[in-house]
Amino acid sequence: MDFIFNGFWQAFVLLFSADPETYSAIYTTVCVTTISISATLIIGAPLGFMLGYHEFPGKRCLRLIADTMLSFPTVVIGLLVYAMLSRRGPMGEIELLFTIPGIAVGQTMLGLPIVIAMMATAVENLDLRLKQTLLTLGASHGQILRTILWEARYSLILAAAAAYGRIVSEIGISMMVGGNIKWHTRTITTAIALETGKGEFAMGIALGLVLMIIAFAVNYSMSGVRKRAGQ
Repeated sequence: MDFIFNGFWQAFVLLFSADPETYSAIYTTVCVTTISISATLIIGAPLGFMLGYHEFPGKRCLRLIADTMLSFPTVVIGLLVYAMLSRRGPMGEIELLFTIPGIAVGQTMLGLPIVIAMMATAVENLDLRLKQTLLTLGASHGQILRTILWEARYSLILAAAAAYGRIVSEIGISMMVGGNIKWHTRTITTAIALETGKGEFAMGIALGLVLMIIAFAVNYSMSGVRKRAGQ
């Protein structure tokens, strides 16, 4: 048990002494997750709105695909993105493999189903009289869209928090697409896996504590949003 206590002590030393390697992984994680969640919301919110708002042939099939993608293994997504971004892939000329934007592409694919499915459910559960009332008042399609999004704002925030929680804690995509390159694409999760495998428990514990703090902050924010939505 001594090595565990020593690991925690050394972890606090690394964090409070601003160890460059430790904070490099934290900085990379913040950058890639910020890009990923931004792209996820920009793409996923409108798609979820259309899926929940409109009726069209094949809607049930698309909804089933979105719901199925919620549990899609991250390593499979990483494999698909790696194949697309590799030199022999269709997007190889962009040279995104082993870069932060490349990881963001994979993590966006991971977060999209969450935002799409939760946004579609939120729109479907809105009062059906809302659209008719807006049309009666002469609202344009843009005004209808903005009003419905505003009514579903709490659900959108919860979807964003859920997507961010899964994105920040994933390892398969970051490892395969990013390559776990030191000072460049090494994230918190890939650093934990590497350092633990090397027997460097202190850095693994330090980064694990940071990841737990992020997870706690996300869950705490979600509980606050749920309370606001229930009022």
